Amino acid sequence: MFSNLTPVVKNLLLLNVIMYVLSLIAYLTAQINLTDYLGLHYFESPNFRPYQYVSHMFMHAFIGPDGGIVFFHILFNMLALFMFGRSLEMVWGPRRFFIYYVVTGLGAAFLHTFVNWLEIRQIQMDLATLHNNMNPETFQLFINHHFPQYSKGLMEFIMRWSDDPASAEAISVARSYAEEMYDVKVNIPTVGASGAVFGVLLAFGMIFPNTQLMLLIPPMPIKAKYMVIIYGAIELYLGVSASPDDNVAHFAHLGGMIFGFILIKYWNKSITRYN
Repeated sequence: MFSNLTPVVKNLLLLNVIMYVLSLIAYLTAQINLTDYLGLHYFESPNFRPYQYVSHMFMHAFIGPDGGIVFFHILFNMLALFMFGRSLEMVWGPRRFFIYYVVTGLGAAFLHTFVNWLEIRQIQMDLATLHNNMNPETFQLFINHHFPQYSKGLMEFIMRWSDDPASAEAISVARSYAEEMYDVKVNIPTVGASGAVFGVLLAFGMIFPNTQLMLLIPPMPIKAKYMVIIYGAIELYLGVSASPDDNVAHFAHLGGMIFGFILIKYWNKSITRYN
């Protein structure tokens, strides 16, 4: 199976696995988190560097919230690249497949950054309003709207503050909380090849639309074109619903698919469909 790997897919798999292993070794041996340097940060973050638009595509989550080692992120992405990327590279050739992979990865990052900019811009506006009218009610509204995941933990503080809304100490603490949550939002890094991989899935569905694939859950066959539509719809729903506990960059996935669709249409005259 591995002897049939196409060159670009093989090198992408190797590069991603090598970066994952290096990240793990650096963290476990020296407590150095390479994500701080190579993950994609928001452009207003002090940790942002332009090269991160490329480097983040070869980084993956390696430590879970509980401190344990996680494999699922890189496993899913590399398995999808292995399964679908080979067929595309054999049809397009190494050069065109590599261009497609990079363009969809960059497109995913650009759309993610744009959506992030919209969210952070609204937070900045509401934060300025909050500073001009700091009281328990406006603070709770700000938290519930932008950072509902912290609402329960701050409830006791808000209730104590409500007993003395003019308390200078409580107002100062509330300002610090709001600024800290804003800083966390701005400095969250994004990692993973998922944007490019979703672009690969989109391309496979367009080039091999009637290929039968077997789902794991539920175990049933499905045509590639329908799988792509379902995946896209799920990502759109999850991105719009924006659960505070969801740390997946759904709009990056959609960005990979959108830019992939545009690029394939641009190449359309030289692309052949296969059943």
